[in-house]
Amino acid sequence: METHRSERPTLADVARHAGVSIATASKALNGHHEVAASTRARIEAAIAATGYVGQRGRRRDARASVEFLVDRLTSPYAMEILRGATLAAEEADIDIVVARFHHPGSARTDAQVIRRLAASDRLGAIVVTAEVTETTYSAISGSGIPVVFVDPLRVDDASIVSVASTNWTGGRSATAHLLGLGHTRLGIVGGPRESMSAKARIDGFRSAAAEAGVPIDPAFVAHALFTHDAALAVALEWLRRPDRPTAILASNDAQAMGVLEAARRLAIRVPEDLSVVGYDDTYVAAWAHPPLTSVYQPLQDIGRVSLRTIQRLSAGEQLDSHHIELATRLVVRESTAPPPTDRNAP
Repeated sequence: METHRSERPTLADVARHAGVSIATASKALNGHHEVAASTRARIEAAIAATGYVGQRGRRRDARASVEFLVDRLTSPYAMEILRGATLAAEEADIDIVVARFHHPGSARTDAQVIRRLAASDRLGAIVVTAEVTETTYSAISGSGIPVVFVDPLRVDDASIVSVASTNWTGGRSATAHLLGLGHTRLGIVGGPRESMSAKARIDGFRSAAAEAGVPIDPAFVAHALFTHDAALAVALEWLRRPDRPTAILASNDAQAMGVLEAARRLAIRVPEDLSVVGYDDTYVAAWAHPPLTSVYQPLQDIGRVSLRTIQRLSAGEQLDSHHIELATRLVVRESTAPPPTDRNAP
């Protein structure tokens, strides 16, 4: 009787499926620039179809390590998550290796990054990025390597493990605070339109306003990158209007700093003329002028939970939930106050 055994897909299988040579498939996997975009796309599709992930297998004498992948190394948000993951890793005697998910001049695709990890001796990876393609999700699903996403774009794929905070509640609590101060002309600088966390914060913002019977002007709901400069551009446009908002909620502290800078340039006082609320409550919130009211995300705890989840997955444990949310809370400082009452127009 013939015995069938399951074998791992090989690079030759990928090359055959894509209709290219093994050498070309290898070049694409390693990010060589000379591979045409159309050929690279065929190879990516072949990898997803065959489930190829490369070779794995950790040396017995190798130290356990987890890769921390992030878009921007200058982000206070990412650095606080890294701090928490590092502290948890130290307790577990695990090394943290930091790398950028995307960076200028790199020919590597997201899926290639995941396959490189699958072929390495890492326990797994913590990915802090909002920019993940469908190809990457497919690669993760078939890779077998434990990967935890922090605030991913989507969680509808049951194979994706993620850690986040209560974004809807955070947006709602910040808005309720502003409404409680008497503001009725509110604006929100949301994150990118594709970001699930940004959508949740905006939904919480709208929910609180609707409950209070306060209409929201669609002109004062914006989607922008989670950066200082993106929010600065939005806020400059809003604050130059005669009907400008008296309070603006940003979707992270970097955006809130951009709103503060726009107010400074236009000689608008904070909080006397404009209240500003940030999100994340990173260390820059307390350093701002004035100190920034902000929604606290337990970023260090998110890092710790992500690292411990990698440990559980690598040990073959079953998770109670593939999507973990930690609680937020509002930290009130000096950037919010009742709206001005002594002017007829802004």
